[in-house]
Amino acid sequence: MKSPIRPTLLVLVLLYSMLVLSSCTNQILGLMERQVTANLLGDPVGELPDGLHVLVCGAGGPLPSENRSSACLLVVAGRTAMVFDVGAGSSRNLGLNGFPPGVVERVFLTHFHSDHLDGLGELATLRWAGGDWSAPLDLHGPDGVEEIADGFNTVYRQDQDYRMAHHGELVAPDAAKGLRARPFPTPAEGETPVVFERDGVRVTAFSVLHAPVEPAVGYRVEYGGRSIAISGDTSKSTNLEAAAQGVDVLFHEALSKRLVGVMNTAATNAGNEIMQKVTADILDYHASPVEAAESAASAGAGALVYYHIVPPLPLSPLERIFLEGTADAYDGPIELSVDGTFVSLPTGSDAIEIEAP
Repeated sequence: MKSPIRPTLLVLVLLYSMLVLSSCTNQILGLMERQVTANLLGDPVGELPDGLHVLVCGAGGPLPSENRSSACLLVVAGRTAMVFDVGAGSSRNLGLNGFPPGVVERVFLTHFHSDHLDGLGELATLRWAGGDWSAPLDLHGPDGVEEIADGFNTVYRQDQDYRMAHHGELVAPDAAKGLRARPFPTPAEGETPVVFERDGVRVTAFSVLHAPVEPAVGYRVEYGGRSIAISGDTSKSTNLEAAAQGVDVLFHEALSKRLVGVMNTAATNAGNEIMQKVTADILDYHASPVEAAESAASAGAGALVYYHIVPPLPLSPLERIFLEGTADAYDGPIELSVDGTFVSLPTGSDAIEIEAP
């Protein structure tokens, strides 16, 4: 018969376990403290080598996806951090990839579809209450962007009042709250007006094809002899191809008509008339992956990165189907981005560095 455990021994075991647990807890808390301190002391923009860098903070479209939030690109040109579109979920991806929203200086919208701007309130709030700014977040876009800025400022007014009352001017300065519209006229076909220029950074806009959505534009960003073009939402556009001539990287949206066609057939089989109509309607105002590749070839782009990828691609075989024919249309590097894909174009070099998360 086994001897019973003495009460004193049981107490000693429990005390030892508590000491070990307490020690582990203290180690974990110490590690957390050191990491938070390092994050607060870090300068994610200043630590990058001089050049043009792009974080894909939103690689997907409006449908839910585990690894592709709605459209968003963070562009760091020199020491200027800018966001191009800010769909749902994308603001949090900034911090998850080492760029707190407080570093963002300005936002550029390609058009006013909800999946390109519905994260704007979150980004503006986190940037305001988590940064060190003395002016509102500049919101660039074609005419009509004033209404977007006014709408978000109205919706977030009560939240702003709460934060100012709670934290005061140090954290939530009244002069820096909200959004400040920076509208520009929609460029005519063939025009590429400068919409922002400072510290060697040059941003030009060009019109794209997304009817009935108007205005709709893309952007070209240049810094230190390096350049990128951003399509926004568009069907295949010769105007984009002209504006993107010679860029190092073309970031182009794409919709697989084959895969969306499967969704349309499924909707028909299920008797879902709404989904059937939506999946039919969206086919004519987006570029297919092959058409985007053809545009990259026509522009002479050094690399092609797909973003705003429709539909979601939860399985790797779907990614293969999405990319069918693209290598025949364009012989440069092709990247099917996910949230966290990072592209670096260092100055003084022709290198194109693409890093998957």
